[in-house]
Formats: sequence, C-alpha cells, structure tokens
Amino acid sequence: MMQTKQQVNVVVNGGYAPQVIALKQGVPAELTFTRTSDQGCLDVVHSDALNFKTALPLQQPQTVKVPTDQAGTFEFSCGMDMFSGKVVISV
Repeated sequence: MMQTKQQVNVVVNGGYAPQVIALKQGVPAELTFTRTSDQGCLDVVHSDALNFKTALPLQQPQTVKVPTDQAGTFEFSCGMDMFSGKVVISV
C-alpha cells in the first residue's frame, strides 16, 4: 500500500522531541510543532534548507510542509539557533 502523506508531531519544550525525524523521499510530508513551554527562543522554528519559518504560539499546533524531493539530512532550529533538530530524508 502506497503511503500518501507523512505526518510527524514535534513537541517543543526545552528542545524538540523527536530531535531526529526520518522521512521517505518523494512522499509528501508535514511536521506539526506544538510549543508547550514559554521558553523565549523556541517561539520560532526555521530551516533555510527546508524553506520554512513559522512562529510557534504557546499550545497552538503549527504545521509546515517539508519538501521530500531530495534525500539528505537537513537541520531546523529555534529563532536563536540554540536548539536544533534534524530531518533525515532517505530513499
């Protein structure tokens, strides 16, 4: 059975959980970030490599689309680049 979409929930609380996210190449993907702590710099998540930047209001899930056309390891981080996570896209 073909998978039509990949969906991963990420809890933002003093970092990202899970910190490493595995996705399959070529299958549309979304990450939903939910910030549960009001720690300052975690109120934004961004990734230049994955082309997203979004504010994370407290307790309000925010979904971003992740391009999966290229395999590789791509980082995302908080607004101050103090906390980070990785998306690993494989064939």
